[in-house]
Formats: sequence, C-alpha cells, structure tokens
Amino acid sequence: MKKVLLPILLLMAISFMFAAESAPSAIVGYVKYPCVEGLNMIAIPMESGYTTAAQVGDAFPDQMAAISYWDNLTQTWVEADYFGEWVGDFPITNGEPLYIYANGTFDFFSMGSLPATMPIYGFIPGLNMMMVPLNQSALTTAAAVGDAVGAFDAISYWDALTQTWVEADYFGEWVGDFGVTIGEPLYVYANDTVSWPGAKHIQTLKASRASK
Repeated sequence: MKKVLLPILLLMAISFMFAAESAPSAIVGYVKYPCVEGLNMIAIPMESGYTTAAQVGDAFPDQMAAISYWDNLTQTWVEADYFGEWVGDFPITNGEPLYIYANGTFDFFSMGSLPATMPIYGFIPGLNMMMVPLNQSALTTAAAVGDAVGAFDAISYWDALTQTWVEADYFGEWVGDFGVTIGEPLYVYANDTVSWPGAKHIQTLKASRASK
C-alpha cells in the first residue's frame, strides 16, 4: 500500500438490517458483523447502551480475547485484554470502529435505536479509522467516501476471511475501488486535518481518554 499500515488491524464484511418498531419516531434494529476466529473489525452504529470496551466484551461472553481502538493522535492501537476480567478497559462511543480478536466464529450485533445524532469524525494527517455513517447510504464505494471527504490518499477495509487489508489508492482518480456499506469500518490515510461530516464527536472522546 502507499502508506505503511500497522499489521494489527482489521475490518470486515457487514450486513445491515433495520426494523421499524414502537413509536413512529423510534427506529430500532441492528447491524450484524460476522466474525471469524482471529482479527475482525466491528463498530457500534446503534444506541446499544455500551459505554466501555468491557461492556461490549461481556455482552458476548467467551467470544472476544481483545478489543482495541485506533488513537489517531498517537497513531497507535490501544488495547483491552480479557484474563477472566477486562484489563485496560477504555470508554467507547457510538460510531467508533473497534478491532477485536475473536476466539471463534460468531456474529456480533450492534442492537438498539437509531442514534439521534450521527458520528462526526475528526481526521488528522496520517492513519485514521472511521465508520460509514448510517445516514450516508449514497456512499456505496470507497471512491465515493474519498470524494465526499476530499482528504484521503488511501482507504482500506479488513478482509477477515483472508486476514488482510484490501486497499484503494488515490492518484488523481481512485485505483482499486471497492464496495462499501453503511456501518462498515474503514481504515483511511488522510493528507489534511478535516472534520466530517460535522462535529467533534471523536475528538471529544479522545480528550476524555487523555484526561484519565
């Protein structure tokens, strides 16, 4: 790939299903992430009630050995590991991609209501993680995501079956383009500082972690 990607990463194929329930304004449903033994990438697109990595792991007992998030500022993974209990736990937020090591094949579900506010990602020059927001269904390819943000040199997804990254690169046009879907985590190389689509949801989370 054009930029060096850390090997301890992952992304995966996603299937998305929604079901309208209850009050007309309440949209509930789930996003399913099929996981294999080894490295996988999931996200938390729905209001699932999770506030920490440990809560995610405990919701799927015996399925996860490690959970990590990518820290854009330090350009490193920060990991929580399970040794009978979670060591190195950290806070999470809706729309944040998470890297997990699965002990076997299982389906991870992000279940709950549709968030009232979609996540906003603060990209900085270098490697960043994002999830295709649920309200961005028009973005069906990596090229469309790159063109929408306007600051990416490379976009990758993790193929859990082959345990490898699949990458599209920008050279005036996108080379190696691939399909994406809402809820899908993507690993991107940004060439500028940009907030997309709008607020500072992720930066605020990073600041809260730094203060701990």
